[in-house]
Amino acid sequence: MDEANIPPGMGSDALPPVIPAPPPEPERSTILYGPNGLRAGWRLLIFLLILGCIIGAVYLAGHYAARKLGPRPANPGQVAMLTPGLVAISELATLAMILLASWIMALIERRKLSQYGLPLRAPFPKKFWVGLLWGFLAISGVLFVMFLFHGVRITGVDTHGSALALSALEWALAFAAVGISEEFTFRGYLQFTLTTGIGFWPAALLMSALFAFAHTGNSGESLFGLIQVAAFGIFACIALRRTGNLWWPIGFHAAWDWGQTFFYGVPDSGLSASRNFLHAEFHGPNWLTGGSTGPEGSVLTLIALIVASLLVLRFYPEVRYPGPDALGRRLR
Repeated sequence: MDEANIPPGMGSDALPPVIPAPPPEPERSTILYGPNGLRAGWRLLIFLLILGCIIGAVYLAGHYAARKLGPRPANPGQVAMLTPGLVAISELATLAMILLASWIMALIERRKLSQYGLPLRAPFPKKFWVGLLWGFLAISGVLFVMFLFHGVRITGVDTHGSALALSALEWALAFAAVGISEEFTFRGYLQFTLTTGIGFWPAALLMSALFAFAHTGNSGESLFGLIQVAAFGIFACIALRRTGNLWWPIGFHAAWDWGQTFFYGVPDSGLSASRNFLHAEFHGPNWLTGGSTGPEGSVLTLIALIVASLLVLRFYPEVRYPGPDALGRRLR
């Protein structure tokens, strides 16, 4: 460079001007935020507030409709006799509210709804049908062993002819709704978010306890039956952990309920059903038969769940839930 062209005050060996460092980011509250973004407890609170608003809106709309059109259907948890329509209406309404709240949280958290355990791109995938087979075999095994111990016997057929095929389909659809609704309610968004906060198994224990508590309103339910409902929740969490999503436990849940309620005609968590296939009667102590609770109050069900859990761990050896893509995205 020519000496005449050098700016005043700058020699030929002068350093370039120093660019000032950007101001430091303001510190975030450790009460609200952790290393991975907004803490799980606050995300749960937001979810519950959103869900509460949705339930409130539905309640007001239902109250208005009841005044115009008549009373709404009874809660199946408060009746002694189940029908397919009653079950389907109740469960689909619950599922719609939980899905909507979860979808809103997925937008807020910049996640996909499928990352909460329920991929909907291909509904009823192979895992669902495999779980369906396992569920029907499990309830059949429980009742077969009970039969060997003279605890139950089939006394007749309750539904015949074309009505049987229609009833079988209606109950299948109703219990598919039950499986999806109950599994996603207790092992969907809540299970995922608690997992990011306190770990998978503490979350599984908490949600399984809440799952059992939700069954306390069933007529005919027993303490041991509620314990086994919690045990079923743990089993479903094992299946979720190893299969990667909820479709396998949904299939198992639906087939178990369909088998005991419609096919074999025995009480389901203390509730009886109309238009079932077979009619069965219990004989013997409650620890064997479950008494008014049905097979879910029998010690044989607990044994079946333990065996099924071991088989799931054997056939699905890898941990697939939660997926790394789900954990890699955070609300900040």
